[in-house]
Order: sequence, then structure tokens, then C-alpha cells
Amino acid sequence: MIGTLLTFFAVGLITLLVAGVVLSIVGTLFSLTFGLAFFLLFKVAPVLLVGWIAVKIFEKMTGGGSLSAADRKWLGE
Repeated sequence: MIGTLLTFFAVGLITLLVAGVVLSIVGTLFSLTFGLAFFLLFKVAPVLLVGWIAVKIFEKMTGGGSLSAADRKWLGE
């Protein structure tokens, strides 16, 4: 009787420890994922957007967007 109770106690204790470790790993992964998403969205994306706008403005000012004769020949157009 006591042996069975001690077995149940040990199994419950091990289950709680394993569940705690698993939940801490899952929490760490979520934290890293949200941190990376925040960094990309609020740090990298604005820089890329400003760079893309600058390239588009530069292309319009220099009349870019048309291919040279050598480029057309190389592409087979």
C-alpha cells in the first residue's frame, strides 16, 4: 500500500518536472520567435522600404528600367 503511494508520488513528481522543462523550452522558443519577428518588422523592414523607395526614385530620375541593346541580345529578345 505504501509502496504504491510512493510510486504514484514519484511518477507525479517526475511528470511535473518534465512538464516544467518542456513548458520552459516552449516559452523560450516563443520568446525568440517573437523577438526575431519584432526585430525584422520594426528594424529591418523600414530600412528595406526606404532603400526600395530610393531605388525607385533614382530609376525614375535616370530613366532606368529600359534594357540596353547588349542586355537584350544576351537575354535573346
